[in-house]
Amino acid sequence: MMRLPDRLRRLTVPQRPRPARTGDDSPRTPEVPAGSDGRRGRTRRALGAAVAVLLVYGVLVGPDRLSELTPGAFVRIPLEGLLLAALLLALPTRPRRAVVAVVGPVLGLLAVVKLADLGFRTALDRPFDLVLDWLLLDDAFGFVRDSAGRAGALGAAVGVVLVIVVLVLVVTVALRRFAALLAGHERAATRVVAAFTVAWVACAVVEVRIVPGVPVADAGATALVGAHARQVDDRLRDSGRFTAKIGSDPFRDVPGEQLLTGLRGKDVVLAFVESYGRDAVENPELAPQVNAVLDAGTEALRAAGYGSRSGFLTSPTFGGGSWLAHDTLLSGLWTDNEQRHRALLASDRLTLNGAFRRAGWQTVGVLPAATQPWPEQGFFSYDRYFDAEALGYRGPNFSYAPMPDQYTLSFFQRQVRAGADRPIMAQIPLISSHSPWTAVPQMIGWDQVGDGSVYHNDAAAADDGETDDRDTGRARAGYRQAIAYSLQTLISYAQTYGDDNLVLVFLGDHQPSPVVTGEGASRDVPITIVARDRAVLDRVAGWGWQDGLRPGPQAPVWPMDTFRDRFLTTFGTSPPPLAAPR
Repeated sequence: MMRLPDRLRRLTVPQRPRPARTGDDSPRTPEVPAGSDGRRGRTRRALGAAVAVLLVYGVLVGPDRLSELTPGAFVRIPLEGLLLAALLLALPTRPRRAVVAVVGPVLGLLAVVKLADLGFRTALDRPFDLVLDWLLLDDAFGFVRDSAGRAGALGAAVGVVLVIVVLVLVVTVALRRFAALLAGHERAATRVVAAFTVAWVACAVVEVRIVPGVPVADAGATALVGAHARQVDDRLRDSGRFTAKIGSDPFRDVPGEQLLTGLRGKDVVLAFVESYGRDAVENPELAPQVNAVLDAGTEALRAAGYGSRSGFLTSPTFGGGSWLAHDTLLSGLWTDNEQRHRALLASDRLTLNGAFRRAGWQTVGVLPAATQPWPEQGFFSYDRYFDAEALGYRGPNFSYAPMPDQYTLSFFQRQVRAGADRPIMAQIPLISSHSPWTAVPQMIGWDQVGDGSVYHNDAAAADDGETDDRDTGRARAGYRQAIAYSLQTLISYAQTYGDDNLVLVFLGDHQPSPVVTGEGASRDVPITIVARDRAVLDRVAGWGWQDGLRPGPQAPVWPMDTFRDRFLTTFGTSPPPLAAPR
């Protein structure tokens, strides 16, 4: 059979259409538009591409501070986005896919870190710590469990994991779609990237800012990664430095007979008031109610023969992490992260409790929030230790707090102090003012407290279930009521059970979260000493603290880690000088 020439065969034999080339260079059969269905398909693809571009853009420029979460903060040109787009345009298909496979998950993790920073800044006024904050997951789970139940805590944990996984996958898919868009419109994309690069340079030179502090020529993602890299390096280097500080203690070998001689025979109660910060006595929305309690308490105690002095300490933590403040005050070492906390607990550092114990006091820990085994109790040198179970409370929880502060102090008085055969030194963290401030107890008669069953009745302010600690107004209202209650409890305790041998020291552990204080608040907390014995107050005259339960704006401010040494020196003898290091 005669064969047709190739050219003639191509003209007469139907040819199978070649597959179309898509933006990601993968072969696809072209879709033939069919009226409205074709238009809808194009619209969906256009919307998908737009969403992908916006998602990648949002990850790069999205702020990590709540105060910057405004529309104007998103009017930025991200340098990292321009460089990434230029790289994707320059690469062939396979290298481009490899870049997307690597950079996509990295961008997803960047989004996770930004969200973590946003959450930590909102709650604790600091960024997420990539090295140490994983250790806090157990405490976070416990907080949610105690506030919302075990089912709620498990649901929250599962939800967090799902959000992280989904976010990484979605951002990776979005970057793939973005790369396909660039490849499918290479000429136009090159012009757009070039134009935005010129605009970035111009805005950088002129320092254009639409929102104060937020430059339009943005390189925030790079700065964020650099900050966290330095944070990781600092954490890795800090371990050795802190270990050296632990071993450098001027009071390490001071004999008990030289310690705390100015407090012999006194019962010393050291009470930490949860979230009692400087804003409680100075913030115009909080201070009127709190200061009314403090001023009335000053007069009432003065009428009963007591004197008081107040100042400020700067806490190592903000919005949470109470144990870091306890560590710092009691050990005399600045303990501002979980790594330092664990290193301290593994040491034999002399704590303030340990100094009292060495000097002959019976040391007691009363910890109403300790709902799980707490082996660290040995570090604080307690002769007797009472956790939530040992306190025998039979009433209802008050949101996070397992029991009201008045019950805690009532138990301490009845079961510890009243029958003690030697002076007591007690550390008591009071927790009725712990977030979320949705249920605040009411003061009742001390003879009514009993085993706490009374709190099932009208003696408690019920949680209406409507208060939300994300609502600033409601959170501040609940917070100031809770602080007022805790302070009233302490004042009433001194009035009811105080005598010439009671010395009460109470202070805040940290400021409340920024939802109450706003961003940029100080880390100062009030501290007060109360005593009927004038000789005790005469000893602290050199501290410069102000008269009364309320420190004023001009009251002195000390770093919290200086308190231990000042206290031991004031009420005992000065420590011998440390030997020079070899």
